[in-house]
Amino acid sequence: MNLQQLRYICAVERQGLSISLAAASLHTSQPGVSKQIHLLEEELGVRIFERSGKRLIGVTAPGRIILAQAKEVLRDVQNIKQVGTEFTNEITGSLSIATTHTQARYTLPKAIKKFTQRYPQVNLHIHQGNPTQIAAMVEQGEADIGIATEALARHQGLVVLPCYQWNRCVVAPPGHPVLKEKPLTLKALARYPIVTYDFAFAGRSLINQAFEAKGLKPNIVLTALDSDVIKTYVELGLGVGLLARMAFEPARDKNLRMVDAAHLFAASTTYIAVRRGMFLRGYWYAFIELFAPHLTRAAVDKALQTPSPL
Repeated sequence: MNLQQLRYICAVERQGLSISLAAASLHTSQPGVSKQIHLLEEELGVRIFERSGKRLIGVTAPGRIILAQAKEVLRDVQNIKQVGTEFTNEITGSLSIATTHTQARYTLPKAIKKFTQRYPQVNLHIHQGNPTQIAAMVEQGEADIGIATEALARHQGLVVLPCYQWNRCVVAPPGHPVLKEKPLTLKALARYPIVTYDFAFAGRSLINQAFEAKGLKPNIVLTALDSDVIKTYVELGLGVGLLARMAFEPARDKNLRMVDAAHLFAASTTYIAVRRGMFLRGYWYAFIELFAPHLTRAAVDKALQTPSPL
């Protein structure tokens, strides 16, 4: 048994049981991956994957246990490497952040600018996705830090810390009737076509819940993954936009007008997440505190030491 074999079986699971995709992700050959998996299964005396001919179709009962242990081993190996790097070179390395478009576009820039000024030799990588994709990237080690809304808290493999709360606004072209609704109500909003976020975003469920609580059905005509797309289609006249308040910038959104809608919906919380059991390098702590000043190193360490919920 060796670390390469453990990496191979974890990659196969991560790639939906596709050996070819796993091989591509590891920059190796498909026959090589298959051979190493067979050797590992022979050594252990059990099948890790169920097969139909040459195709993998599932994970066996012992395979699930083996994969869980393999992930822990690989995580521990990564932690050992991180410790060595931290004490030999504290100011160089890389930091991978998975987040939504709205966070990347509207809340991260200030923290990123300060971080790059403090750590110019750290390479930053930003990956965008919906909250479910972000959680998966962090859990699978494809990203170091995840930033998104409530969906992150549902993943037991993550340590999740609250950053700040936010709410929504309605945007429309100048002169649109919705801008004259005083006060703006859900009943009034339900009369107009609405452009808002895709349901993959946790905040979208709060929107639906608010309308349902009033016995209303919103006329959602278009959904999108990011705020800029929503605003683009509102400018084209497809409907009124319902989006995060932070995503409206008067100086840039000159073709739109905004009405605050915080009184209509429950607030959402943005969270920051790291993989449970990970060793955090010093500049990880620095970035987290730059993004959410109340999340000091002591606060993060306390959260890291909290046992995983059952």
